[in-house]
Amino acid sequence: MNVTFGKLSAFVVIAMTLMPGCEDARPEPTETVTIRGQSWVVELADTADLRYRGMSDREALPAGRGMLFIFPYPQRLDFCMRQCLIPLDIAFIGSDMRVKLMFTMEVEPYGLHEKEYTSGMPAQYALEVPKGALSAVGVQVGDLVEFSANMPPAAKAEPGP
Repeated sequence: MNVTFGKLSAFVVIAMTLMPGCEDARPEPTETVTIRGQSWVVELADTADLRYRGMSDREALPAGRGMLFIFPYPQRLDFCMRQCLIPLDIAFIGSDMRVKLMFTMEVEPYGLHEKEYTSGMPAQYALEVPKGALSAVGVQVGDLVEFSANMPPAAKAEPGP
């Protein structure tokens, strides 16, 4: 019995070392968002859980990278810096693919999320990129936003927060 248990234990340990972690389960992002000629490779937050977690507990966000929050229909969007360790720019984007409103979101003490950033009007997407990235390329309210051809349709996004 100990021999069988030992073999099983060894198998479990080997299998666990070969399996990727939960954070590595999603493939490397290939989708892009382009505004004013600047493209960002984005992770997609298209489920309630991914949208809730967002950029929480990330220690860095490289230049040229970001996260696109996708909602199934236009609505007023409210964001906060829940457990975010890095400052971010956010652009709220309407279903007409135009920038509706932008903010720079500063880091708050860990665990607090007192400041809220709202689209103020219906928006269907929110793009988060490193702080200063939007102003560096002159992004303005009303700018046209382009998604790469491989971007999934918003209608397939999971409902919820």
